[in-house]
Amino acid sequence: MNVKIIKSAKDYEANMARLSELMSLDPKPNSKEENELELLALVIQDFERQTVPHVKADPIESILFRMDQMQLTRKELIPYIGSISKVSEVLSRKRPLSLPMIRRLNQGLGIPADILIEDVETDSSLVDQEPEMDFTRFPIKEMLERGCFGDFEGNVQRLKDYAEDLVRKFMQDLLPKRMEPAFLRAPLHQRGDRQADEMAILAWRMCVLRKAREVISTREYKHGTITPEWLRELAKLSAFDEGPKLAKEHLARHGITLVIEKHFKRTFLDGAAMLDNDRPIVALTLRHDRVDNFWFALLHELAHVSKHLKPETPVFIDDLDRTNLQTVEGEADAMAQEALIPNKSWSAAKVRQTLASEDVIAYADEIGVHPAIVAGRLRHEEKNFRLLSHLIGKTGQVSQTFAA
Repeated sequence: MNVKIIKSAKDYEANMARLSELMSLDPKPNSKEENELELLALVIQDFERQTVPHVKADPIESILFRMDQMQLTRKELIPYIGSISKVSEVLSRKRPLSLPMIRRLNQGLGIPADILIEDVETDSSLVDQEPEMDFTRFPIKEMLERGCFGDFEGNVQRLKDYAEDLVRKFMQDLLPKRMEPAFLRAPLHQRGDRQADEMAILAWRMCVLRKAREVISTREYKHGTITPEWLRELAKLSAFDEGPKLAKEHLARHGITLVIEKHFKRTFLDGAAMLDNDRPIVALTLRHDRVDNFWFALLHELAHVSKHLKPETPVFIDDLDRTNLQTVEGEADAMAQEALIPNKSWSAAKVRQTLASEDVIAYADEIGVHPAIVAGRLRHEEKNFRLLSHLIGKTGQVSQTFAA
């Protein structure tokens, strides 16, 4: 017996000839010939596995085969695929199988998941388990409009039919495999008492992560960078017309990524602080697109990065319209407020008594910030949001700065 690994087509032909010869002898059990035959078969099989392309079974042919086996009509596929029109479209290859369809066909008709799944990046284990959430509850129409689903086309119903496929694919492009549930269940430290749409918040977080990943960070963030003094110097950039853009560049130099991502409907978001591995991300929605709100929201989120953001608490989401007595939010508010307008200076400021425009401008110049920040503080303290409106600036001012 002289069986060797096959290295060429010539070796393969010789081994096939020897295999045929041994099979014609009908060797006795445990004989030398039978042992050689079994070893030859393994060597040949290994060579064929490496050289012959694997032919994947066709999903539609598999469904048709199972229909023939079980003598099923197209109408009897409705519980697995949907309406009769969807059955017809699937079988005529005009509509791809969705994950819910695959799950029902696998569980109901016993067709293997790896045969039904055509996307090589989709893990077949997803078919064995019920989805951890209702993917149709995501703001899929808004996500489509933001380009989250590539070149997908179709009406709202078709969008719902493929919601799980589309959202999972979007997450899969952003996150390592098997991390999706962990990402979705990451604890939200959210201030405010309004009932926000959790799925819309998750979608917003994913959109923020996508934008942040598009930014190539050349600097590594060093813990301890953000101090009260550092924030105070950052706040002084507000005095410049292009202050928001200058702030973004300044943060990038310290390994912090600033992302502007509009909020989704049924959410009340001003911003968030998030961790992507070790990189801090500060995300703002510009829901109140004004200078004073931008700077307070920015510094509030940076205070979270400084004091609270860590792997065990990787996400802080904020609605700054609402009061909240939680310690972490109070700390972030206080740190942001002190950086913008130092308390010692504010307590003796003449403008607090006069509420006059010229005093607002003079005091803003004195402490080195934009007049809108001083005006916003006075409006908040006086609970009079008509006060000094001409100093607050037009809505849209900050987004226009980033768009320029």
